[in-house]
Amino acid sequence: MNAVVVIYACALLAVITAMVFAIRVRSVSLESGGTTEEVARFKEISDAIADGAMAFLKQEYAYVTIFAAVFAAVIYAALDNPGTTDINEGAYSAAAFLIGAFISSVCAFLGMKIATIGNVRTTVMARKSLSAAFRVAFQSGAVMGFGLVGLALLGMLTLVLAFTDMIGNFHLAMEMVAGFGLGGSTVALFGRVGGGIFTKAADVGADLVGKLELGIPEDDPRNPAVIADNVGDNVGDIAGMGADLFGSCAEATCAALVIGATAAGIAENETARLYPILITAVGIPVCLITALLAQIKDNATSVEPVLKRQLLLSTILMTVAIIGVTNVAMVDSFTLGSMIVTRNGVLTSVLAGLWSGLLIGYITEYYTSHSYGPVRRVADASKTGAATNIIYGLSLGYESAVIPVLALAVTTYFSWTLAGMYGIALAAIGMISTIAIGLTIDAYGPVSDNAGGIAEMAHLGPEIRKRTDILDAAGNTTAAIGKGFAIGSAVLTALALFAAFLTRSGIDSLNLLSPKVFAGLLVGGVLPFLFTAQTMLAVGTAAFGMIEEVRRQFKTIPGLLEGKAKPDYKRCVAISTNAALRQMIPPAILVLGSPLLFGVLFGIEALAGMLAGSLVTGVVMALSASNSGGGWDNAKKYIESGAHGGKGSDTHKAAVVGDTVGDPFKDTSGPSLNILMKLMAILSLVFAPFIKSAHDTLVMWLGM
Repeated sequence: MNAVVVIYACALLAVITAMVFAIRVRSVSLESGGTTEEVARFKEISDAIADGAMAFLKQEYAYVTIFAAVFAAVIYAALDNPGTTDINEGAYSAAAFLIGAFISSVCAFLGMKIATIGNVRTTVMARKSLSAAFRVAFQSGAVMGFGLVGLALLGMLTLVLAFTDMIGNFHLAMEMVAGFGLGGSTVALFGRVGGGIFTKAADVGADLVGKLELGIPEDDPRNPAVIADNVGDNVGDIAGMGADLFGSCAEATCAALVIGATAAGIAENETARLYPILITAVGIPVCLITALLAQIKDNATSVEPVLKRQLLLSTILMTVAIIGVTNVAMVDSFTLGSMIVTRNGVLTSVLAGLWSGLLIGYITEYYTSHSYGPVRRVADASKTGAATNIIYGLSLGYESAVIPVLALAVTTYFSWTLAGMYGIALAAIGMISTIAIGLTIDAYGPVSDNAGGIAEMAHLGPEIRKRTDILDAAGNTTAAIGKGFAIGSAVLTALALFAAFLTRSGIDSLNLLSPKVFAGLLVGGVLPFLFTAQTMLAVGTAAFGMIEEVRRQFKTIPGLLEGKAKPDYKRCVAISTNAALRQMIPPAILVLGSPLLFGVLFGIEALAGMLAGSLVTGVVMALSASNSGGGWDNAKKYIESGAHGGKGSDTHKAAVVGDTVGDPFKDTSGPSLNILMKLMAILSLVFAPFIKSAHDTLVMWLGM
């Protein structure tokens, strides 16, 4: 089996698939959207959303470019150790970092571009039929799903082959390749944190002034923040989620490659060495087969069952594919430290990650879909006011974290027992092996949400709005499932990176009774809380500016509330953009600075304790925040569907307050904790030699 040929073939298949879907989406003509006036309105609205999204990306990537250049220089300087080895580790790591950051940025840009093209075309096709609209929205998401995986594999494999050839030492080369994952995760920091602040500042501002103060519908074109709100859906759930999962894919693979390079029996076998990349590669044809089966009928009342079947079918097919690849590509057994690992141990680790990911997705759906008891209890609680709505929503989130954490614990235990640290990394890869279909379903959400907003702003009839609402209802649940999946994969990825960090640092075990390690656990445990506080405060501060601007426009623009004048949409987009990029600085400093500062001051073992502490509390915080927010959102949707008095009732007003509180929970703080867990771990892995050397020097200077 020629692993290189298979991986490149699958990666090219993914890129070609993304191109074909993009062509199909673009081929939908806006001219078929109805009257000349309606077509003009479609173009005006979609252009405003697209211009706002690109304006944000342009300004964000200006910051990313500057940061990447500076940080690459820091990597080069910190790891420039020609006296220790003939290889300039700093140069290779910096190059890998820049390549990872570039590819991640390209993926986010392309995903945003096609989403802003597909949203209005989904609205246009909703005039024809529900199935036609679903097809456009799904294919728009598939461009992001398949394009990201294909480009990630092309970049990763090319880097692995090039570095191995130039350095001549596979183990050392893989440590340099880890910079690729760091680059992807750094872009995710901007996309997830900055994007999350952007989208929620716009959403909270639009809801509080529009729905609560003035009583106008969501997505009403009179609301000055409505375009910024629609832009934010793409910024957070397309660019942000894409960069997040790109980081998971790259980082988990890097961790597996670093650990596998130390195993006798794998390091000498090229096919076995590339096994982690092969797993992701074979997931591409599996996900393509699954995607081609995604169809709904015109008389469907819900899209959720079709999308859920996509997850289940891809997992079943991927199980068969993993068994086949493992039997062909993995050696019968290998030695990892003092442990002998068998092929069956490797297979079990990958499958454990794969199926635990599906379980986390289903548990997330149970706690965030209004088809089930937890969300309906939140809706019932809204009858007695916003306070009880919020209490029940918080309870939902805390409870929802239990089963996913237990699933991750079981996966970790068996993977570690059967295949050591390598098993943990493979479990992470198993969980994201169906990333193409997972990201497709997640990206479908904001496209369908935007389609409903465009239908509302274009004043289309109730029949069209009913169809877009069916698409959007499924998007809310699948977005929550996507966040749960992303958090689960982030935990396993961070744990795999933690294992790779220990491997590179030469640490075989940690003594929890050591004062340094235990102190590190406590410090690491509080970091997710501080990070959450910073991101929540950032949304509040940014939303305050948005609220003031929306109020100002309604007061100063004559005829705006009556629909006789147009609001200044661009001003609101600019406010969200500037606030997002300004307010993300403190959380970014916390994530990037903590491991470097703590490691240099207190040493590698203390840093290991800090990473473990942040991982344990981070996963619970991330799951509970995301699911509380999703529960509040869908409780509001459930009431809007006619329950408990429907729209405009006191119950609905209480649910709107809960949903507004939940917005930064589910779209900013919760998902952003993924980045904290992963970025701190990959940063520690890449900078491990520098941290150890700097700490030893500090100890020598202090005479300790």
